[in-house]
Amino acid sequence: MARPARVLFVCLGNSCRSQMAEGFARARGRGVWEAESAGLAPATIIAPLTRQVMDEKDVSLDEHFPKGLDEVVLAEFDLVVNMSGYELPPIIQAPVRQWQVTDPIGRSGKVYRGVRDQIEALVSQLLEEVRNGAAPPPPTD
Repeated sequence: MARPARVLFVCLGNSCRSQMAEGFARARGRGVWEAESAGLAPATIIAPLTRQVMDEKDVSLDEHFPKGLDEVVLAEFDLVVNMSGYELPPIIQAPVRQWQVTDPIGRSGKVYRGVRDQIEALVSQLLEEVRNGAAPPPPTD
């Protein structure tokens, strides 16, 4: 029986970009995929501006928190989306997509909104690919 694709979004601190991507993925892709996020060097909190700009899109991050790669089961993912700007460790076996997205940490609300909108568009595009069977490979049990 087929199961939803599992997608992991990775950035540096799991405080901004990957949290935004996970939020959009969960809000827009229910039943199509299961999404999580993690960071290479996780922060202690989600940046307040991340929460604010996502609330503006009616996407709640209330239950989200920063976590590292060691806190997710990497073998369960069908696709990993890397926004960190760094090479991911070789322990990741799933196909990896690279997204070039500016890290907004410490920047203005305008920058956060631009990053949010870019990530929303990228997540929407990826969702269409998954719906059309183009990515990731169809999972089976």
